[in-house]
Amino acid sequence: MGFAWFKGHGTENDFVLLPDHDGTAHPDLSAELVAALCHRRRGIGADGVIRVVRSSAAGRSSPSEWFMDYRNADGSLSQMCGNGIRVFARHLVDQGLVEGPTFAVDTRDGVKELTVSGDRISVDMGPWHSGGLSAVSTESGTWQAREVHTGNPHAVAFVDRVADAGLLTHEPQYDRGVYPEGVNIEFVERRGERHLAMRVHERGSGETRSCGTGACATAIAASIADRAEPGATWRVDVPGGTLHVTVEAERTVLTGPAEIVAGGTMEWYR
Repeated sequence: MGFAWFKGHGTENDFVLLPDHDGTAHPDLSAELVAALCHRRRGIGADGVIRVVRSSAAGRSSPSEWFMDYRNADGSLSQMCGNGIRVFARHLVDQGLVEGPTFAVDTRDGVKELTVSGDRISVDMGPWHSGGLSAVSTESGTWQAREVHTGNPHAVAFVDRVADAGLLTHEPQYDRGVYPEGVNIEFVERRGERHLAMRVHERGSGETRSCGTGACATAIAASIADRAEPGATWRVDVPGGTLHVTVEAERTVLTGPAEIVAGGTMEWYR
């Protein structure tokens, strides 16, 4: 099985990109193939796979030419990925597939507008909403966590230090009544005024070096706790770098780097 591929990351949240512009290269992208590509010992290694396909070829009626078909590392579908869409945008720009610094990309969470400025890419992540408090637990302890939805569901827990969450080699416990389809869980440390640090365990991927929708959820939870005025920008440090999130009353804007680091064609033997 031969196909083209690229590898990219945003703050070390890494992805395999599969060009499939007309929808014929990977029309039936299986969960098994995605999981094999993402495996860090038996595959290329990544937190997820992004199929680069035209919206029309994906069967979507969209004002955007391009659709980000994103899959978690276990092959499950995901509505949105804030780091992934910036890597997707970097690929489109590098390959000359879009014009101008501002353009739109379709996702399962709707159409997102992106602006590319040098090595920084900003994405309007769209509407968010928050819910109540529940509990999350690891082998190291139990904390209250706020429910926040930013395209994906999140449970945001504030801790004294991000190390308090423990190893995160296993999925933390959470309220499955609140999150019946699973949840991304953020452990957040305050480091200063509008300055946060975050670790995240992502559903379908485990602990990752960064999570864009999680950084947005983290900033939203801090804004709610602090009763911050709309328009405030938060710095969010993740193990793989730094992101910035502007929290508006009804939407967020995520800004950070993204780069393509490798690419070519391969013969996949499994």
